[in-house]
Amino acid sequence: MGLKGTFNCIRHACTHMREQRSGRIVTFSSGSGLFGNPGQANYGAAKSAIGGLTKVAARDLGRYGVTVNAICPVAGTRMTINEEVRRAREVRKQQGIQREDRGVAQIEELDPDDIAPMVVYLSSDHARGVNGQFFLCFGNAVALVSQPRPVKTLYKTEGNWTLEELERLAPATVLEGLVNPAPPKEA
Repeated sequence: MGLKGTFNCIRHACTHMREQRSGRIVTFSSGSGLFGNPGQANYGAAKSAIGGLTKVAARDLGRYGVTVNAICPVAGTRMTINEEVRRAREVRKQQGIQREDRGVAQIEELDPDDIAPMVVYLSSDHARGVNGQFFLCFGNAVALVSQPRPVKTLYKTEGNWTLEELERLAPATVLEGLVNPAPPKEA
């Protein structure tokens, strides 16, 4: 389900849930939307937007006893196991493009049925205090995904930053240790 479908489901369900002052909403995002995957710009953008919708809905509905969380499933489905996907993987391999390994086994070996228990748990009253969270689910693993948070800050006491100041200070402060996820290849 895309962003529009997710939005429409939440929009109609939240009215009833607010009135009854309880409810559980579980959306489906993706690692492609959270981390990025080469060649999946449209899919990743839609799944990232679902992530944003999930966060906002969690804040808006939490005061009514309604929780909104996201599952990021990794499993072999018709979408991930087909000839077109296999050809695309082979082309990427021939071009030397390697996807980032996030500790996930081959997708084809992961069963979609392994995702359902976490969806059921998040839909139950056992998870009434869990709100606005993202869970990467695959095989026998359930991982809480860290939310984007500021990790380093560079302050200036007066005035706006100049390019020269940032050029001098940023590399040794807020940019220190950053890794380019897709560095250019040597020609």
